[in-house]
Amino acid sequence: MVIEIDRLSKAYGSGTSRVAALDGLSLNVPAGTLYGLLGPNGAGKTTALRILCTLLAPDGGSVRVAGVDALQDPRQVRRLLGYVAQEVAIDKILSGRELLQLQGDLYHLQPALRNSRIAELVDLLGMGDWIDRRCGTYSGGMRRRLDLASGLLHAPRVLVLDEPTVGLDIESRAAIWTVLRQLRDGGTTILLSSHYLEEVDALADRLAILEAGQLIAEGTPSELKDALGGDRVTLRVREFSDAAEASQVQELLRACPGVRQVVVNRAQGYSLNLVVEHQGVVEQLRHQLAEAQLPVFALAQSRPSLDDVYLQATGRTLMDAELAVAGSRDPKAERKQSMR
Repeated sequence: MVIEIDRLSKAYGSGTSRVAALDGLSLNVPAGTLYGLLGPNGAGKTTALRILCTLLAPDGGSVRVAGVDALQDPRQVRRLLGYVAQEVAIDKILSGRELLQLQGDLYHLQPALRNSRIAELVDLLGMGDWIDRRCGTYSGGMRRRLDLASGLLHAPRVLVLDEPTVGLDIESRAAIWTVLRQLRDGGTTILLSSHYLEEVDALADRLAILEAGQLIAEGTPSELKDALGGDRVTLRVREFSDAAEASQVQELLRACPGVRQVVVNRAQGYSLNLVVEHQGVVEQLRHQLAEAQLPVFALAQSRPSLDDVYLQATGRTLMDAELAVAGSRDPKAERKQSMR
């Protein structure tokens, strides 16, 4: 394993305001794979990556990269890693090429090697038309590609990416996906965090799903989806007036044989998400709801997705988890933080 994280813990704050960002997290990332970390905002993904990259000290646990203890020898680990943070920080005055040259000098690369690597990355990331323009004129997609080039300049064994495509348009996201696949196929180990289900499903060889700083599921996307053993059904009988009424229907469906789990999806107007064992269960559901004078308003059936895996493990969808985190934030505290 090129990355070994063992029982990692980290908390912020103190006393009654103490919040555990990581709670005994353990992960093993095989060499030469693209490994995804999936979870809502607040799940602990960024904290785990910052500890891995020696930017943050944990409260407990251990981290090793290619056999090197990240807590005992952070300098050596930094030589092995390329890190692209969620927030892009690029000088607006320098051109893209000048910024990469500066980055190469910080890595103590010889000028000939530095310029050769820059030329390779400009070609790989399709930056030739604008690399000599000032960074202040770049779009979000351009800035993200330049940031990725900075992380790759010293040819790291491991590339760590924190939400690499957040906020990007479809074309820019697809271009970065292509580059990441090429890097993985060339032997680079990539650890990528995301809360985009389709991104992790499309890219990851293996993935870990995090919730409240803990590992709740791990494996290949296919393994995790196949383990559910049934189809996903999204069901609406009518518009519920409140959560209590939706919960009554939830209990009725749970009593139906062949239904594995039923979750009220508040993000979609109190629709109901469930996993069924076989096709016959759907007809039984229709019959049971009709007897309860709750005719089906809308029904969709599909093969399991990673959102269903998350639902099975936590009892809520990833969207509901995102909304719960957003609802728990203190707007005044956020405004104060943004002003710092």
